[in-house]
Amino acid sequence: MIKLYTQHHGGQAWLEQQRGKRPHFACILGFTATGLHPGISAAGATPQDRQYTAIADAEFLINGPRPTPAFPLPPLEVGASPVLITRAVVAGLGVPLSLFNAGLPQPPAVPAIDLGGQSAACVATGAALPLATVRHLLDQGMAWGARLGSSDHPLWIGECVVGGTTTALAVLIGLGIAAEGKINSSHPHCNHGQKQQLVQQGLAIAALGPDPDPLAVLAAVGDPMQCVAAGMAIAASRSGGVLLAGGTQMLAVYALAQAIAPTHRLPWNPERIVVGTTRWVAEDPSGDTVGLAHAIGPVPLLATQLNLTHAKTPTLRAYEQGYVKEGVGAGGAAIAATLYGQWDNETLVAAIDAIAHRERTKS
Repeated sequence: MIKLYTQHHGGQAWLEQQRGKRPHFACILGFTATGLHPGISAAGATPQDRQYTAIADAEFLINGPRPTPAFPLPPLEVGASPVLITRAVVAGLGVPLSLFNAGLPQPPAVPAIDLGGQSAACVATGAALPLATVRHLLDQGMAWGARLGSSDHPLWIGECVVGGTTTALAVLIGLGIAAEGKINSSHPHCNHGQKQQLVQQGLAIAALGPDPDPLAVLAAVGDPMQCVAAGMAIAASRSGGVLLAGGTQMLAVYALAQAIAPTHRLPWNPERIVVGTTRWVAEDPSGDTVGLAHAIGPVPLLATQLNLTHAKTPTLRAYEQGYVKEGVGAGGAAIAATLYGQWDNETLVAAIDAIAHRERTKS
């Protein structure tokens, strides 16, 4: 149920090293005002909903379906939140979970480690985060990566940042990577034009120049999750395996780690890091995820082959029409179901359906 798309030799070696090991899942929550632009993201039907998507996902990830959550999952235009997938695996396999608040408008209603960050301004401003905040969050990520990294328990790093594929595009272009037209989105057909316009505006204002410091790129057009995840991956790779659980956003995090480590003389082991997502992202016809991975460098890209065609829940079947695709580490969770739990597709779909049914019928 896992397919390799790039760097097959390194990816296969990574899979064999991590098979049967119980992962630790770190989910990093953040916010960027980029997500408030109408139509920029499908992770919440309205801009108002999208302000609370990460907070609601965090609560659901910890508590599962509850009759009266403090923050209910926001309605989507089509489909169901990917947190249903992640919750099914984390709960079903007893995977240890740590939530990190890298920068949210308000704290989640469940325990989360506050990293002392802040929400990012829109990428179009060219001044998304103060440089001091970027450095602080990078340091926090590295401290937690060192703490959680282990040769016996690989670290799965997921995220929830609405509008994060746009900040990913901005960071990639800021780093000099030809990412135009290659990224994904939660829409069935990626809104490349809208994203590109915001990114170009922000980069023009920032005027980073050639070969900028990657921390300056983050300060100009990044989001708080990226700072933490890059530091966490760098530090955790010194001890054991790391899976960056996501698509475009985690490819951007890998690119950041790849730029930050040599620039700031930080030792790391890139061969211990892979990016893991869903096949809906890896094979998205409106993007070019595989081409993006190749443009970034020697990063193994792998994806769960989870198929929801025969899910009992109609909103889950919408994934097969290209809606939502990924988020909250869903692809990584499904990969863990295979690598650690030895679940087949039928078992995984049944677990996700059960969570979706409980959420739909709670009272």
